[in-house]
Amino acid sequence: WSPDLSSDLYRIDGWGAPYFTVNSSGDISVRPHGTDTLPHQEIDLLKVVKKASDPINSGGLGLQLPLVVRFPDVLKNRLESLQSAFDCAVQSEGYEAHYQGVYPVKCNQDRFVVEDIVKFGSGFRFGLEAGSKPELLLAMSSLCKGSSEGLLVCNGFKDAEYISLALVARKLQLNTVIVLEQEEELDLVIDISRKMAVQPVIGLRAKLRTKHSGHFGSTSGEKGKFGLTTTQILRVVRKLKESGMLDCLQLLHFHIGSQIPSTELLADGVGEAAQVYSELVRLGAGMKFIDIGGGLGIDYDGTKSSDSDVSVGYGLQDYASTVVQAVRFVCNRKNVKHPVICSESGRAIVSHHSVLIFEAVSSTTTRSQELSSMSLHSFVEKLNDDARGDYRNLSAAAIRGEYDTCMLYADQLKQRCVDQFKDGNLDIEQLAAVDAVCDFVSKAIGAS
Repeated sequence: WSPDLSSDLYRIDGWGAPYFTVNSSGDISVRPHGTDTLPHQEIDLLKVVKKASDPINSGGLGLQLPLVVRFPDVLKNRLESLQSAFDCAVQSEGYEAHYQGVYPVKCNQDRFVVEDIVKFGSGFRFGLEAGSKPELLLAMSSLCKGSSEGLLVCNGFKDAEYISLALVARKLQLNTVIVLEQEEELDLVIDISRKMAVQPVIGLRAKLRTKHSGHFGSTSGEKGKFGLTTTQILRVVRKLKESGMLDCLQLLHFHIGSQIPSTELLADGVGEAAQVYSELVRLGAGMKFIDIGGGLGIDYDGTKSSDSDVSVGYGLQDYASTVVQAVRFVCNRKNVKHPVICSESGRAIVSHHSVLIFEAVSSTTTRSQELSSMSLHSFVEKLNDDARGDYRNLSAAAIRGEYDTCMLYADQLKQRCVDQFKDGNLDIEQLAAVDAVCDFVSKAIGAS
């Protein structure tokens, strides 16, 4: 065995790069600065766990498993990588505005995570997104120490208390945007802002036609549960205009769905949203920001596949370039000033930065049933004609050494026996016997 074989078996370079690898000792090694990590900066995770869990009298910390081990430098690197990808896309595409992200607090509400993100992101105007009153309070207290330009995006269901709190945040000089997700929220915003004598900054969430059809796209599309339809958007614009507050409408938000699998779907959604943004500019709104929501995917299994719910077929730079190109193309065609691009990437920022360590409390081994020639004969006798034919073909293929054909007939035999069992024509001992036959065939030919 070797470290390279371990790396291949667990596909660490697929899902873990550039932060996790197998070191020369065969242990998982963490590279806190990604590709810029120097050899002496690598962290042996096994040594960390041993130091944390060893008794105090042996020089350890005496902590009990399970443990969550956090690597703040990985968090910092993820933020810098995301900003760098968008900065590069902005420059190469000749985009005339900048990118500034926000972190959705719901993704990981740990105080230390949120405070680290604000600290590491203050140099490039990184903000926070809240979807509830507790999250809004956490975001307000954290952003007081962050960039004055960092956005505080207020999403989620909004009652009078939530809106009042968001307007208090604006009084505290936080760059707060109240994003309308339901049409009736507008009346509350207008009424409370007048009572508090605070000029609100308003955003709205558009319900796009573009739909993410995967597991994580259930809230997207025309019939998604969140956001405003085209008709509702027009009514909001009309009401703001009648109230003399159309200049308060400055942000367009949308969300295609988490784990967007391909840049084609991303470009389609961002392009549609940019059209809505341009129309809002035409209608006289004081638009400044386009918030593309979440969706930047993580390749959990390392396959780089756009057909999987746990993988994506693009990288960070591909994502950023696709977004910038789609917005620039529409705005140039409509002769609209380029908006500030904002995204709400959560899992893409925090997923790599912490590891859950727990003990294995038990293990299981698979022991195949032994088949004698007598029990095998009894098993075959009870099979129907089709299944008996599969068994004869399996035997003949085995004699000829045709292993792929062997596996084919073994699978067919197993399925036919399962069907017989479901119909009540095969007893449970016979079903166990076919499992034993197929296990024997797999082991004999070395199949996985």
